[in-house]
Amino acid sequence: MAKRLPAEPLFAAKLARRRFLTVTGAAAALALGARLPAATASTERPRGYPFTLGVASGDPLPDGVVLWTRLAPEPLDPFGGMPYDRIVPVLWEVAEDERFRRVVRRGTALADPEYAHSVHVDVRGLRPSAEYFYRFMAGAEISPVGRTKTAPAAGASVSALNFAFASCQHRVVGYYTAYQHMCQEDLDVVLHLGDYIYEGPDQGTLGRGHAPARFLETLDDYRIRLAQYKTDPDLQAAHAAFPWIVTLDDHEVLSNWAGEHSFYYPQESIEQFLVRRANAFRAYWEHMPLRLAQLPQGPDMPLYRRFTYGDMAQFSVLDTRQYRSDQANNDRNSPPNDQTRDPNRTMLGGAQEQWLFDGLSTSPTTWNVLAQQVFFSQLDLDPDDARELYVMDQWDGYEASRNRIVDFLQERQVRNPVVLTGDIHANNACDVKANFDDPDSATVAVELVGTSISSSGDGSDTDPARDALADQLPHIKYYNVQRGYVRCTLTPDLWRTDFKVVPYVSRPGAPIRTDATLVVENGRPGLQFD
Repeated sequence: MAKRLPAEPLFAAKLARRRFLTVTGAAAALALGARLPAATASTERPRGYPFTLGVASGDPLPDGVVLWTRLAPEPLDPFGGMPYDRIVPVLWEVAEDERFRRVVRRGTALADPEYAHSVHVDVRGLRPSAEYFYRFMAGAEISPVGRTKTAPAAGASVSALNFAFASCQHRVVGYYTAYQHMCQEDLDVVLHLGDYIYEGPDQGTLGRGHAPARFLETLDDYRIRLAQYKTDPDLQAAHAAFPWIVTLDDHEVLSNWAGEHSFYYPQESIEQFLVRRANAFRAYWEHMPLRLAQLPQGPDMPLYRRFTYGDMAQFSVLDTRQYRSDQANNDRNSPPNDQTRDPNRTMLGGAQEQWLFDGLSTSPTTWNVLAQQVFFSQLDLDPDDARELYVMDQWDGYEASRNRIVDFLQERQVRNPVVLTGDIHANNACDVKANFDDPDSATVAVELVGTSISSSGDGSDTDPARDALADQLPHIKYYNVQRGYVRCTLTPDLWRTDFKVVPYVSRPGAPIRTDATLVVENGRPGLQFD
């Protein structure tokens, strides 16, 4: 019999009751941090199997990891089929073996209706670079078993690091076949760079239509949509197979939102949008393996954070939505102008930008990774060499912000910077230039842009419109518009990137292949085909 171990500290906090978080006047209480009476404890067993959304782990540290589940016997019910006024105890275990013969940590967490009966356990006291298995129990029901892995110890010599990154999983237009294949990889961690859900009412033709069938606005709306996405078996399997590090982009809230500004501004006021944002953030935290430190306070969620894997890699996970200035030129594709060049406009906000610079300037690792959302390199969409046309939602619309980062990387000689990007539903591999208008200027970093898991539906190997841009984008060494994910293998000498693609997502069962492999050598910025 396993030795009884002390329970870990419970992951709990008291904020506004979920039934008030709508777009009524009471919803404003969330943004103001109102407090309401707590639910009562209950030993009542869940009605039906409670682990319909699977399990997940995330944000690995050398000595710990976050374990997640949510009790939801009826996942598309606003309450998940759980009593809205009862706290339910959930047992959890962490073991060194899949059969739980060597349990090393166990405890009881409280699934509170205030957080949709979600459970976030910040397990500590684990060994660095170690594989573990975990599970939950509620009443007589046992969850699926998940596998996780801790990060290496600080400063430890690491011979290899394997990870994948993904983004953009619009369920309506495609199946998550790429995740099936990802589960066959030997990975230390997975990074998700945003657009975990989509906020629209679309139904599509694949039988994977959105619930609820409306644009998301209330807390109930966002909870149901996130639960619906998490019922997907391939997504559940990928969560159970690896620890994830997540960040959000726009569709977790509303397309192309920027700071306090709605896509529908000024029709939707700042005050109205902040209520929507607070609802979206609360539901997002409830459904992700995030620590208590990331728990939203009304419309604010501290999501940027840093992870270090020994002496191999440091990941600075950025938030390019919450602190940015509103898009230039009313978010219309435009040539560069005074707005895009305005140094007072920002993508990251002053505090996050300084946090990034501080981390990069003291990083002890060989590879320094900026994990973020939108296209960082210059992307001129006008095939006429005499004209320029840029997407204002991307870093091209925030030139001064980008220039500050590029200048910092170059002036401080940051070791081997690599930018990871999602968002645009296409694979790209770019050399980040000191001056994008001068192809002969120094290469300061590289950018790896991953395609979507399913968004935009079935893709293609090439795109005629993009082919027409090739001559004016010499810094972009590779692109592809099929669906898939990106696998990266790091050693002290070499960064290897495999762009993994599937030929279709409109039906299940697609095979996967490596469309291209590019490498970066330590100390030699710039991409090379392998």
